[in-house]
Amino acid sequence: MNDVLKELKSIAEKIYDDLEKSRIPNLQLPARTKSNIRFDERYRVWKYGNQRITRSAVSLPGAYMILRTVYTLDFIRQMIEQHKTSTLRELYYISEGWGEAKFYTQDESDKLAEDLEILTKKLREDLKLRPEEDGARVIGDIVIEERTRKGEKRRIHCQDDVGDSGYSIPYNVEKEKIKFIETNANKIIAIETGGMFDRLVENEFDEKSNSILIHLKGQPARSTRRFIKRLNEELNLPVIVFTDGDPWSYRIFASVAYGAIKTAHISEYLATPSAQFLGVTPSDILAYELPSDELTKEDINALKSELNDPRFHDEFWINEIKTQLEVKKKSEQQALAKYGLNYVTDVYLPEKLAEMGYEM
Repeated sequence: MNDVLKELKSIAEKIYDDLEKSRIPNLQLPARTKSNIRFDERYRVWKYGNQRITRSAVSLPGAYMILRTVYTLDFIRQMIEQHKTSTLRELYYISEGWGEAKFYTQDESDKLAEDLEILTKKLREDLKLRPEEDGARVIGDIVIEERTRKGEKRRIHCQDDVGDSGYSIPYNVEKEKIKFIETNANKIIAIETGGMFDRLVENEFDEKSNSILIHLKGQPARSTRRFIKRLNEELNLPVIVFTDGDPWSYRIFASVAYGAIKTAHISEYLATPSAQFLGVTPSDILAYELPSDELTKEDINALKSELNDPRFHDEFWINEIKTQLEVKKKSEQQALAKYGLNYVTDVYLPEKLAEMGYEM
């Protein structure tokens, strides 16, 4: 962890140097806005562009943020030296003992953690900060070797050695924690909702389709996206994302495939550019005559925003979004149950996978 400590020290030295030379302390970061993301040809993901913002002590709120930054740097240093970790929530609460440097909302501490990732060019996990949420669930024909908290290695077959809930992805999925030993699966199907994941598991679709099923749990955690990327790159498994048919679900796919705006500084570590979208699409709502709901005002605004989002600038997405704006309908994955509990695994998914070139 010496390289992490070196990066932390350089930030502190920059602030100290500003003070010593009677300059107003400041830190520069990329602007985290939709207008400041660009396509990185090397990694084939969306990353921040050249627009910059300045965190400066020129104002009182800015001075407090610089002070909090110094306290947080020291807190992370202590964790690294003591081999400890902290949740983002604990970081927020521990600042209660920092006097004037305490955070007033967790949003403030979360944003500072993201700032430090950008400034150090390290992952949050390198800074010993972990999320509150647990990882996604996995079921499929794959053997994973996981290092336990006592340093022992154990092998887990994600069909034979797990229950119906599957293998739970830990917050740290780097190679020192987990390794992929072997698999006979030929693809990954990442599923947005727990209900649909459970339906596919109950119908043994992982075995019938020779797939690794992963429950995204809505907007997927960073560990889930990193896990999917590693499976894709190290085992050469194609990734298929199966979501609801609404604008928020399209953004879930985009975060898996291209990276999220919030984490564009580490998209090359999290995004899987070759990921494919399976559905439910607006065209599916019409073709399969699915039960649907009217788009809300928020849905319509989100769809219009996506037409200006560079992650959706291809013919497929433009056509589907325009279709949805015309029909003003959205639908859930589980609307497929209109035709029976087995329809999704016996008819819908086989048909859609065949269209994409995947045979059962």
